[in-house]
Amino acid sequence: MKIKISGHHVEITEGIKQSIENKFAKISKHYPSIMTLNSTITVEPHLQKLEVTTLYEGEKVTVNASDKQLYVAIAKVAKKLQSALAHRKGVLSAKFNDKFVVPQTDLYHTAP
Repeated sequence: MKIKISGHHVEITEGIKQSIENKFAKISKHYPSIMTLNSTITVEPHLQKLEVTTLYEGEKVTVNASDKQLYVAIAKVAKKLQSALAHRKGVLSAKFNDKFVVPQTDLYHTAP
């Protein structure tokens, strides 16, 4: 899985890259069909924001998290992304398991 990291008002250090890669390593094992993750780090006064976007089974999945500390925001967004992907996987499996229902008619009961 390729992780693209961009920063807005912040320089992406090696420690930030390592932290993001470590948090999303578990997700790449559970969802091998995910090829790329696009993450954007935004720093505002007293607030660190992280947004992660990916494409999973034809649907765009985006999660956001913010906190005073960047590493806490990274942990939050990893947990939210795992939850969102699990939800999407459940929706897909529910659609896959839908049973076709044959409509019943009253043809046999209409005889005079």
